[in-house]
Amino acid sequence: MTVRVSFLIGCLGALTLPTALADNGRLIATGGASSIEGTAGGGLTPWAVLAGYGERHEWGATAFATTVNLPDYRLDVAGVALAYDNRIELSFARQRFDLGSLVHKLNLPEDSLGQDVLGLKVRLFGDVIYDTLPQVSLGLEYKHQTGFEIPRLVGAKRDSDVEGYLAASRLFMGAAFGYNVLVNGSLRYSRANETGLLGFGGDRRDSRSLLKEGALALLLNPRWAVGVEYREKPDNLSFAGESDWADVFVGYFPNKHVSFVLAYARLGEIATLDHQNGTYLSVQGSF
Repeated sequence: MTVRVSFLIGCLGALTLPTALADNGRLIATGGASSIEGTAGGGLTPWAVLAGYGERHEWGATAFATTVNLPDYRLDVAGVALAYDNRIELSFARQRFDLGSLVHKLNLPEDSLGQDVLGLKVRLFGDVIYDTLPQVSLGLEYKHQTGFEIPRLVGAKRDSDVEGYLAASRLFMGAAFGYNVLVNGSLRYSRANETGLLGFGGDRRDSRSLLKEGALALLLNPRWAVGVEYREKPDNLSFAGESDWADVFVGYFPNKHVSFVLAYARLGEIATLDHQNGTYLSVQGSF
């Protein structure tokens, strides 16, 4: 698996801030990892947590690189996120989806799809650990295609869109035979085809759908976590079905400055090709 390490190193250097960054605030691993859309959470879904480990009046920041290797495709993502006061998060991710064997099968004009994702997340209330209420965050994502020719050919209606989600996260201390358990549930309002890589809206349906997402993580100790994720998807295009996504992951957090996530991702049918299940690897630096 090829991770864009050079991009990650560049992001780490660019995020050296003149202000004091968090070091001893939130517990390790409670900032989550980086989702494929750049915001803090799991790999496939955002959580209510914010990037980095910043507490009140502190900054937190992350930079990440992710690769997902499937039988017929490959997704590469790199991005950054910046949070302040454990209240607000800004994120950016650039995605490249290599179409692999589909290029020759359908005689496509391009060999990849691309998308930029700009995210804003605000913690509304609660805390993932220290409050009687779960941490609840509201997020908005602006997604823009870097090339719209192929999505237009398959029936997509637009090359950019805004979608929103509401996420709730809670860490239950000692809930499973003495182990800590993190639970996240989200609702997303979206009309993105394959998260936006195939445009937005389609010939079958052009309105937004309310979609369910969820994650469950078992913290084996302060540095290791295992869990599962689920992401419901719409079905807007008649040329191919769109499967819901799921994964089983292992996260390793050796310290507050670096983390690794390895997963088996079950993505099903993508653009007429079924059984797109494979490996997911993400590397994240936190400040």
